[in-house]
Amino acid sequence: MARMGAQKCKTERVSQGRARWPVRVAIGAGAAIVVLVVLAQVLAPGIAARVIRKRVEKYGTVKSVQVKAWPAVELLWMHADEVRVSAGRLKMSPEQAMALLQEAKGTDRVQVSVESVEASGLKLTEASLSKHGSALRLEAVVSEADIRKALPQGVEVALVKSEGGTVEVRASGGLFGARASVDAVAQAEDGKLVARPTGLLSGLKLTVFERPGVYVEGVEARALESAPGRDARYVLSMWASLR
Repeated sequence: MARMGAQKCKTERVSQGRARWPVRVAIGAGAAIVVLVVLAQVLAPGIAARVIRKRVEKYGTVKSVQVKAWPAVELLWMHADEVRVSAGRLKMSPEQAMALLQEAKGTDRVQVSVESVEASGLKLTEASLSKHGSALRLEAVVSEADIRKALPQGVEVALVKSEGGTVEVRASGGLFGARASVDAVAQAEDGKLVARPTGLLSGLKLTVFERPGVYVEGVEARALESAPGRDARYVLSMWASLR
C-alpha cells in the first residue's frame, strides 16, 4: 500500500510538471517577444536614419538625421511617424529631389532644413521642406545675383507683386519670344506651376514645374530687407500635396 501511495504521488508530480510546461513555454515566448520589441524600438530608428543619411549624402553633406516610429515595426513597411534631416550643401536635379520626396510618402511628418541647395543651375539658401500628412511646403531664399546667373544671358526678372498664391514678375529680354519688357504671372494650374505673360501675350504658357505625384497648389514671393549696396534677396515659397 505504501508503495502504491508513493507511485501515485510521483505520477501526480509528473502530471503537474507536464501541466506547467506549456505555461513556462508561453512565459518564455512572451518574454522573448518583449525583448525583440524593445530591441527593435531601440535599433530600428537608428538603422533607418543611417539609410536615409546614405541616400541624401549622394548629393552633398548631411549634418543629422532623426527617425521616430512607434511601434518601430512600422519601419518594415516604410512608414515612420517623423523624420528630421539637417543638411549643409546639396546639389541635385528636381527629379532627384522628387525621388527622395516620394520615398517619404509613408512618413507622417518630415522636416528638412538645408543651408544651400543648387538645382538646375539655381542656388537657394536657407531652404526647408515640411510635410504633414500629404501636405507639402517648400521655402528658400534666393539672391538677385543667383537669379541672374540661372537666367539666360540678357534676361532679367524683377518681382512686381505676390498675392493669392500667385507671383507676378517683370521680365526684360527674350521671354515668350518677345524682345521687350513683359509682365508674367506664375501660378498653380491643374497641379502644375505655370507662367503666363499678361496682356496681349496671355495666350502663351510656360510650364515651370511639373512632377508626377506632386500637385502644386500655390506660390509666394516676398522681398527681404537688404543692406545698402547688397543684392536684393527674396523668400520663395510653394505649397503642394503628395498624390
